[in-house]
Amino acid sequence: MAQLDAFFKMLKDTGASDLHLASGCQPMLRLGGRLERIKYKSLENEELKVLLYEIAPERQIAVFESTGDLDFAYAAPGIGRLRCNYYRQERGVAAAFRAIPEIVPTIADLGLPPILGELALRPKGLVLVTGPTGSGKSTTLAAMLRHAADTRRDHIITIEDPIEFLHVSSNCLVNQREVGRDTRSFAAALRGALREDPDIILVGEMRDLETIELALEAAETGHLVLSTLHTVSAAKTIDRVIDVFPGDRQAQIRSALSESLSAVISQTLLKRIDAPGRVLAMELLLATTAVRNLIRENKIFQIPSVIETGKAHGMRTLDDALLELVAAGRIDPVDAWRNAANKGRFAEFAPKSVREGD
Repeated sequence: MAQLDAFFKMLKDTGASDLHLASGCQPMLRLGGRLERIKYKSLENEELKVLLYEIAPERQIAVFESTGDLDFAYAAPGIGRLRCNYYRQERGVAAAFRAIPEIVPTIADLGLPPILGELALRPKGLVLVTGPTGSGKSTTLAAMLRHAADTRRDHIITIEDPIEFLHVSSNCLVNQREVGRDTRSFAAALRGALREDPDIILVGEMRDLETIELALEAAETGHLVLSTLHTVSAAKTIDRVIDVFPGDRQAQIRSALSESLSAVISQTLLKRIDAPGRVLAMELLLATTAVRNLIRENKIFQIPSVIETGKAHGMRTLDDALLELVAAGRIDPVDAWRNAANKGRFAEFAPKSVREGD
């Protein structure tokens, strides 16, 4: 049993989402979105390095020594899986560990809109789950993939860095590939996936032009592609995809995206005030004919208005989701104001001193 497993047990027992270890500091847990110190001594650099290297794959230690960054997944016996990130900082080494549930949650478990299940059953198209780091994107995608695996009879390929949730081949055949271990890069795995008879391809993150281009090609050629981006709204997501490409190609990409896009799910997690933990606020854009036309005609700025008027189709803005959570007494109104796109709708919730200081 690795020495770090005692910390991982504490992570699980307290219900924290993350564990942070840094040279020269006490260990910390993220509970309900806030960091709390563990009653333990400060860890010195060499001491922490020994702890971290005990669980790192041997082939990866040299990578960390040369680059200062490392991502991998670790299965702690009797505790569960963790996503591990090692990095160097001014005082020495540091690490962040994210707890991954052993059982993949369902869409119902997470309280997600049922329409996400319908999106997972579509024969083709591009579905993007977006939001800041730590907003639950991977968990939402995992629930959608579980719904597909339990319902369809198809071939699912995931390309991840690292693999987080472990999926069961229930009705579907599920093959999970890890960048750096099973394949050289997202782009290389995507290129190979098109020759591996997939029906659904999950791309852990669309990081660069080549990966985005291949994901669009896969969606255009009859595959359902699920992926993530670090953007804060549906409109900004579409802009990000298009802006990755050179100016002389953007008209072509707008046309391709208008045809292949199925949905953009933009989400953020906020601290609850009615109970421990955090709650999800979600914006949902569905690629209706009106949305496709706006993308093609480069009128992305009009998309928020289309979402507002598309509630009958299941669409919703982030601001509407925030207002619902405030009305239900689940989040602090000031937090809603801070996360709102149209802060004018929330001005009554934030004191003048807060508004002027933000």
